[in-house]
Amino acid sequence: MLLCRTKTSTVSPLSLGNFIKHFPRSHPNLPICKFNPKKSTQTFGTTTGALRASHYETLSDNQQRQVQLYVDSLLQWNQKMNLTAVKEKSEVMERHVEDSLAIIEPIRSSYSSHCGASWENINLVDVGSGAGLPGLILAIACPGWRVTLLESMKKRCVFLEHAVDATGLSNVQVIRDRAENLGQNPGFREVFDIAVARAVAEMRILAELCLPLVRVGGLFIAAKGHNPHEEVKNAERTVQLLGASILQTCTVESHSKYGQRTAIVCLKDGMTPRKYPRDPGIPAKLPL
Repeated sequence: MLLCRTKTSTVSPLSLGNFIKHFPRSHPNLPICKFNPKKSTQTFGTTTGALRASHYETLSDNQQRQVQLYVDSLLQWNQKMNLTAVKEKSEVMERHVEDSLAIIEPIRSSYSSHCGASWENINLVDVGSGAGLPGLILAIACPGWRVTLLESMKKRCVFLEHAVDATGLSNVQVIRDRAENLGQNPGFREVFDIAVARAVAEMRILAELCLPLVRVGGLFIAAKGHNPHEEVKNAERTVQLLGASILQTCTVESHSKYGQRTAIVCLKDGMTPRKYPRDPGIPAKLPL
């Protein structure tokens, strides 16, 4: 496991103690997510035509500035490395930023209802973070959260370090490692309140990569497309095998061509068997 320290362009090993101490212990004077959530258990927002309102517009001026700094960095770095297929700023805002912000309400609703704890100080890991989506956007919108960006590729981790530094975030850490390794590391196994993943792999694979990192009583949330029902059905046995259950499928508004995406919410009911996750590469080659 390699932890990428912010404010440098190199990757260096750190102990778990050093990892923990870089997180602020609390954020008593910081605002939580600046959203006006609609009360709904499965559908969040309208999906007819263009979006009625932008999640981005509900952020504070400083948060909007941080998002803009991130987007500018993403597009600049994307010219020399493959971070996203999206090339235009407006598209990044619509397809990446808005979609990332849209899953906050399902997180808030599910965590408040089922996890018996305040959602204002969540310890969250973004598995396969890539360009920092959704994790870095969540960290901007929710400064009381502690966010870990888990990414296996060194080049992407260097970008993530730069993005964290450019936005001035103090609640984010970047770890360069595979989820299969981190899930077997006693310092990280079953310690996160929530694991999220977006556009990484199918549900059976994601479940094995993410659920070992989630504490008992926590959540695993997979951001998926507009119609993941068959994929979710096929993953039910795998999710149960790993100590969890599928809680709900939440529809969220989106700028995608279908006008909506889904967030699959899984509740961690019990401990994950020690043999999971399996060795690196095995979950993708031989899904449970």
